[in-house]
Amino acid sequence: MPDYTISVEKMFKAKFGPKTPKLLISLGRKLLHEDWLNEFFRRGYTGVEFAEETLKYLNVTINVEGLENLKKDGTLYTIAGNHALGGIDAITMIAVFGRHFDSNLKCMVNDFLMNLHQLDGFMIAVNKVSHVQARELARETDEIYSSDNQIFMFPAGKVSRKIKGKIQDDVWTKTFLTKSIKYHRDIVPMHFYGRNTWRFYFVDWIGKVTGINKKFPLAMALLVDELYRAQGNTYRLVIGKPIPWSHFDSSKRPIEWAQWVREKVYEL
Repeated sequence: MPDYTISVEKMFKAKFGPKTPKLLISLGRKLLHEDWLNEFFRRGYTGVEFAEETLKYLNVTINVEGLENLKKDGTLYTIAGNHALGGIDAITMIAVFGRHFDSNLKCMVNDFLMNLHQLDGFMIAVNKVSHVQARELARETDEIYSSDNQIFMFPAGKVSRKIKGKIQDDVWTKTFLTKSIKYHRDIVPMHFYGRNTWRFYFVDWIGKVTGINKKFPLAMALLVDELYRAQGNTYRLVIGKPIPWSHFDSSKRPIEWAQWVREKVYEL
């Protein structure tokens, strides 16, 4: 069985060098809850079972509404949702939609979630930056959209922040919309009701005003700790009715249609 456990010491030394201070490693182990994660990772779960068992390990309850809107008649969907939390919401997508569609699911996520190798085969990274990687991503994206896999993605590309006094997604990118139209996939709006702690949004604000976020999104370092703090919580997942791909005509630009879908998500 593969070893899915993590070593903060190895991670930090690979990133910061072999002389990484022991104090930094010790703090990293606490912030990333190394022992707590490894206790669960040693159980060896993978795929949909890993996602389901993660929610049980966290003692998290997900109240799902609207799952009956997703038919199993061969219709291909692009499920587009808000990125409320950064961890539990993504795990929930695989637990709920992966089970509903018999593991016939691909989730387009950021690099942070790609570190969960227990979910290899389900997740595709969307934030590749070099020209070569961008071309590779474009090819992979077309392959996924032209396949018979159901697709889930967070079109904002990053976790919700405090914007104009509200916890919400940033502007959605248009790729999910243009690819869905091209490959005749109906779009399903989905709203995950939840939020991180105020500390997360405060640290993100600090990162913005100091400019640190331009080099490293400071709040991202807290996502594992946010997962740990979410133990015992209850969340609500609302799945809307599919919007036919043919609905998205030339009356709006693709980027405008993308924000229109975003608005539909927050209306659920």
